[in-house]
Amino acid sequence: MKWGKRLGAAVVGMAAVLGVVTAPAQAVTAETITAAPDISLANVKAHLSALQTIANQNGGNRASGRPGYPASVSYVEQKLRAAGYNVTLQTCTTCAGSSQNVIAEWPQGDANQVIMLGAHLDSVSAGPGINDNGSGSASILEVALTLARENPAMAKRVRFGWWADEESGLRGSKFYVNNLPQTERTKIKTYLNFDMIGSDNWGYFVYDDVASVKAVFDEYFRTIGIQTEGDTEGDGRSDHASFKSAGIPVGGLATGAGYTKSAAQQQKWGGTAGRAFDSCYHRACDTLSNIPDTPVEKNSDAIAYALWKLAVGASTGNDFSLALSPSSGTVQAGQSATVTVNTTTTSGTAQAVSLSASGLPAGATATFNPASVQSGGSSTLTIATSASTPNGTSTITVTGDGASVDRTAQYTLTVGTGGVRTFSNGTDYALNDYATVNSPITSTATGSATSPVKVTVTGTHTCSEDLRISLQAPDGSSYSVKPTGSLPCTDLGTRTYSVPVTGEAASGTWTLVLYDAYAQDTGTLDSWSITV
Repeated sequence: MKWGKRLGAAVVGMAAVLGVVTAPAQAVTAETITAAPDISLANVKAHLSALQTIANQNGGNRASGRPGYPASVSYVEQKLRAAGYNVTLQTCTTCAGSSQNVIAEWPQGDANQVIMLGAHLDSVSAGPGINDNGSGSASILEVALTLARENPAMAKRVRFGWWADEESGLRGSKFYVNNLPQTERTKIKTYLNFDMIGSDNWGYFVYDDVASVKAVFDEYFRTIGIQTEGDTEGDGRSDHASFKSAGIPVGGLATGAGYTKSAAQQQKWGGTAGRAFDSCYHRACDTLSNIPDTPVEKNSDAIAYALWKLAVGASTGNDFSLALSPSSGTVQAGQSATVTVNTTTTSGTAQAVSLSASGLPAGATATFNPASVQSGGSSTLTIATSASTPNGTSTITVTGDGASVDRTAQYTLTVGTGGVRTFSNGTDYALNDYATVNSPITSTATGSATSPVKVTVTGTHTCSEDLRISLQAPDGSSYSVKPTGSLPCTDLGTRTYSVPVTGEAASGTWTLVLYDAYAQDTGTLDSWSITV
């Protein structure tokens, strides 16, 4: 997993947001559960052992531009060709050492509807990368080989990708997407990414970029009694970001990297609270001994379940999904909220979709521009309140009326601010290399002073990588701080972040947690505050 540039010196504002809601996937049935085969854990571990051996024989790593990477490519390529895949080795000219992507396509199913699965094959230079990301690479390799052995009837085309040079900035996947003609991009209906699925202090994280895709994984985990959480730690920092930026719906799984497991997550999944999900993340100890069986086995089966559900079997006809961005907002009476309504053709061909909204509060109106789109297009929804609109929160349902099916999504509108109070922490804390800073602040907000909570951080820091920021809520939940825009690693300035705080009470002790995972830089955390 790759981490992006951090702030040289920053003022960081954080606003609570909700995840995107789209139409739910079809219900779980005995037929869909039994349709997907069990993925052999022993076979996945054999692939991991092969990658470990390759690293051992090539300087202890499999980094792009180093000898261990082409040896890894050769191993994966040979397995796929022997199974009957059409394999292409794409030379990435922007990657270290002109490393190669491995692209493998199963030659059955509708070539105009592609479900693509991917994982980065490279490691960092510090170690063999058996969790990051041998685990994702080995798992999708065994899923691909199982698909070939089972040879089911296919509704859609399935394509796999093993990416070069992810650790230096997603270079392999970016090269692949950027060199796809637009007509080929539109054929990829969903891209699923798997980056670290065997962490030693694991959680079960599902990408929440597209709710209908997340629902496919969630329904599998429900059948085996496991609760999941949205993945925020790796949001935008693995290869799915290359596809998402091109307008391709994405999803995926992860078990956690350098972030700390909270007490609430320990109660949910076991393991050790207060410890990183992967204690060997980007280190020489990321070896076979760093990989437990349980998360690898369960995530591998979840991948197969999603592939079978999305691509195997009879065609489902024309369908589309509906998503809102953002999915919540707060205005004063008399103000307006603007929402982007995105539609995606998920099967078959595009269809006309008429848009409408219901559940508006008194005195509010909704308009769409345009009022009708072809699935795959977008519209702008404007919700205008009036001076008479009462304070409170409403759930507004947006309906897409298609020619063959209807889909809905929900938007949460809050009118009025309530009381506004600010609680500050003016203590300075030093940021030291490979160290964690915990900066607490106590809020005594009561009554209607609940989420959303806005946090402001002022600090100075030498420009570098891997400054990780999270917010510990009063109930023990941990929220990673992620940027909503680009982060140039140069000047002082204002940066905007968001965190998915959905129902926290503002009162209690909040803790800002910063971890510096990079050497040869210094800085201070000067002050921060909570505004309710």
